[in-house]
Amino acid sequence: MKTLLTAAQIDETLETLYEAIVADMDPKTEVAVVGIRSRGEILANRLTRRLTERLGQNLLCGTLDITLYRDDLNAPRSGSQPTVRATEIDFDVNDKVILLVDDVLHTGRSVRAAMDALTDLGRPRTVRLAVLVDRGDRELPIRADYVGIRAEAGPQEIVTVHLVEQDDVDEVIVEQADA
Repeated sequence: MKTLLTAAQIDETLETLYEAIVADMDPKTEVAVVGIRSRGEILANRLTRRLTERLGQNLLCGTLDITLYRDDLNAPRSGSQPTVRATEIDFDVNDKVILLVDDVLHTGRSVRAAMDALTDLGRPRTVRLAVLVDRGDRELPIRADYVGIRAEAGPQEIVTVHLVEQDDVDEVIVEQADA
């Protein structure tokens, strides 16, 4: 196991993401932040708090469950069934700039599923993607607009984000995948 980010480094990385987003956004633009369950949701809440303070407006924030939009639902698994949780977006996504937030961007399949789920809710003006970690190795032509860090990880390694709200610790680690 290798630590990529400590709690302090995660906070610094989120600050860097936040600054890049603020520099790129017109303050008059109606922005809604949407986190992909489950750790993207936590990061979206953290970014929303910072953006609300900086922009002086209450930003809309929601959570997107992509379970039913994944293209690997029928793939052979270790006997576990996916847990479907609610999408919590209580605002109209039509004609809004959506800041989609996730913890790790890897193959691009989660982001593709999230965009499918979003378009089922309406037609955003623009979707921008912010990720804490971009580990590369895409299977789909998807890229993040805002990246905290870029990390190299081998095909047999997993980048895992732990956040205090869910895991009692803030850290990003690289570990060997179970064989």
